[in-house]
Amino acid sequence: MADSKISGVYRIPPFYYLHVLDQNSNVTRLEVGPKTFVKQDHEKVILGPERMLIIPPRHYCVIENPAIRDKDGKVVIDSNGQVKLLHSDVDIRFAQEPFALYPGEILKQAVTPLKVIEPNCALRLRAVLDFVDENDKQIRAGDEFLFQGPGTYFPRKEVSVEEQIKAVILKSNEAVRLRAKKEMTDRDGIERETGEEWLNRTVGSYLPLAYEEVVSTVKAYVLTDKKALHVRALRTFTDAFKHRRLNGEEWLVYASDAETYIPDVYEEVVGVVTVTVLNSRQYCVILDPVGSDGKPQLGKKKLVQGEKTFFLQPGEKLAKGIQDVYVLEEDEGLILRCTESFKEDGKVVRNPGDRWMVRGPKDYIPAVQADVVLRRKAIPLDVNEGIYVRDVKTGKIRSVIGSTYLLTENEELWEKDLPAQVEQLITLDPRYFEDKLGLPTTVPPRDKSKVITYRVPHNACVQIYDYKSKKARIVFGPELVMLGPDEQFTILNLSGEKPKVPNKIRAICLLLGPEFSSDIVTIESSDHARLSLRLSYNWHFEITDRNDTKEVAKLFSVPDFIGDFCKAVAAKIRGAVAAIPFDDFHKNSAKIIRTSVFGLDENKRVNNRLLFPQNNLVLTSIDIQSVEPVDQRTRDALQKSVQLAIEITTNSQEAQAKHMASRTEQEAKGHLERQKITDEAEAEKARRKLLQLQALSAAVESTGQSRAEAQSRAEAAKIEGEAAVEQATLRAQAAKIEADIELYRLTQARELELGYSKLVTELEIEKAKRLANIETEEFREHVSAIGPKTIQAIATSGPDNQVKLLQALGIKSTLITDGRSPINLFNTAVDLVGSPTVQH
Repeated sequence: MADSKISGVYRIPPFYYLHVLDQNSNVTRLEVGPKTFVKQDHEKVILGPERMLIIPPRHYCVIENPAIRDKDGKVVIDSNGQVKLLHSDVDIRFAQEPFALYPGEILKQAVTPLKVIEPNCALRLRAVLDFVDENDKQIRAGDEFLFQGPGTYFPRKEVSVEEQIKAVILKSNEAVRLRAKKEMTDRDGIERETGEEWLNRTVGSYLPLAYEEVVSTVKAYVLTDKKALHVRALRTFTDAFKHRRLNGEEWLVYASDAETYIPDVYEEVVGVVTVTVLNSRQYCVILDPVGSDGKPQLGKKKLVQGEKTFFLQPGEKLAKGIQDVYVLEEDEGLILRCTESFKEDGKVVRNPGDRWMVRGPKDYIPAVQADVVLRRKAIPLDVNEGIYVRDVKTGKIRSVIGSTYLLTENEELWEKDLPAQVEQLITLDPRYFEDKLGLPTTVPPRDKSKVITYRVPHNACVQIYDYKSKKARIVFGPELVMLGPDEQFTILNLSGEKPKVPNKIRAICLLLGPEFSSDIVTIESSDHARLSLRLSYNWHFEITDRNDTKEVAKLFSVPDFIGDFCKAVAAKIRGAVAAIPFDDFHKNSAKIIRTSVFGLDENKRVNNRLLFPQNNLVLTSIDIQSVEPVDQRTRDALQKSVQLAIEITTNSQEAQAKHMASRTEQEAKGHLERQKITDEAEAEKARRKLLQLQALSAAVESTGQSRAEAQSRAEAAKIEGEAAVEQATLRAQAAKIEADIELYRLTQARELELGYSKLVTELEIEKAKRLANIETEEFREHVSAIGPKTIQAIATSGPDNQVKLLQALGIKSTLITDGRSPINLFNTAVDLVGSPTVQH
């Protein structure tokens, strides 16, 4: 088929069209099929063939620059033959016959289905041109209105679709908040200003108007007996309960006002207030309570006692929350301080600053004009327990010991501080002072308000000094010491270590002994030999009368009695040794030291004790633990002699060890030779046994083959015999199985035949029974049909005829016999004649 552009022949199918330009007149015309169009030389096809526009039902399209039509609907053509157009205008066409586009017309919007608006929906329309609607209402450009469903919207060129609006579904206890875009009248006929907001509480669907804007959906607050709504006014207005509310005013909405409450547009929900519940054992204090006029009373307080249920009004708050009633036991008390003047129980006047105590047992609720300072409980104290109490008014401190005590409103516990050394020493054993390194670095916590106690051990004492009365007292053990508020322990600073160094030991308890102390003393003999002596002393304090104050006071008269007596003893020993050569001292060291320390009595004997009268300290014995030279030359000579002695001992031990080693070696060699001989003999025995086993093996090998063949033949014969026996056994078992099966088959066949015969016999018997029953029933029915009288008549009909015949003949009696049976004629004659009648 040739190309139409080349041939110039266009075959236009039905419902197709062409736009042809006449180049002479420069006019474009429309050619509509079906037809064959032959293009002239001065013509040009500028469009087509194109399919006509087909608009199905419920569809539309938009044509730009539509052709002008007259009253009859025909296209208007100008003087040049050109179709007149409405330039910059549009035409909306709906379902119609297929049509072609005239030259200059443009399909602005393709064929589009009409928009179906569902129920509870609408289109918000805006007028772009002035026009008069179907109801002859003048619509101005810029006006907005709604097209509500259900329905089909047919567009107009004067109207543009802004948006599709869906209705707001409002459930129960819901409202929609609306805002006016411009001055308008709402659905209730109320005039609204631009920007004004209001609520629509109608349950169901609500379709906002064109100038209404949905702000939000507001849900109602459900109010109960336990919840209330705290609301604040955003401007002055009249609420739903017809109350005038000022801007900023706050109030509560209760369940008694409404079960559900939707806040108005001029109301702000501050929060949900829960109910405050007080039981019979509770109370609370409300700050800034609301008065009867509904206004807050700033700065005031209100006491509310249970049982009670209430809501806190706006601006009210609880001072310390819900508090429990103070339940005071018999040994408890409550200290109160007055903040405002008031009369307690209408009797006692309390002024600001007053303090008093309420004692139990009782229930107590403090007034709003008083603050609870402290709750106190009586402190139980044993006989050996106590507390320090200070009066806050006078400042006097005293100790309470051995009885339960409840502090008054003007008293408080006083904490007694001790020096750090005393804090450590009172927690230690009295003998713990001997090990200086064992002192704890941390002091365990102590209740400083309790009376300080210290257990003085047996045969010991402590000194306590009262700084208030400036007196000291000494307590002997065993005893429990309890310090007063102004008393302190006397600390003993004693010498320690070896040799003695001052202030190395601190103690508060003085042990009376007997005890011992060790010391290292350096002495020098007359020949200038310096020696170091390690000495140990036994000592004790001697007290004859503990009630004698002066004698007892001597115990603590010497602060460092250890250092004092160690120095005194060392001085005596040095003085005695200085006049004696080293050899003499080395031979008689113990006697020389004891004599120098204890001295001699009248009989030139060494005394057994040394008394220090200033503190009654008695030294009873001296133990010399070691004597070592201090001089280096003396020490070297002693060391050389010791080394020589060690060397001699070592050489002798070495020679003895060598002799023992040689002897052990000779014994080992003898044992080795003997073991070799024994091993060779054992080897020969093993070789002989091996040869015997080899010979036996050769003999067994020569006879083993024949024996094996004979044994194999015997085994084969045995196996064949066993196989034959097994085969015969299996055949017998097979024959038995076949006989059993045949017997079983015959048994089953006979049983089946017997069963069949039995069934046949039973069926025949049943048939005979049924036939007999049928015959019997038939005979019974015949008898019943004929009747018993009829049967009787039939049975007696013959004899009756004979009787009648005989009667007719006049015969009285008749004897009929067959001639075979004998007849008694005597009786018969009698019967015939008749028996005579006997008359009496």
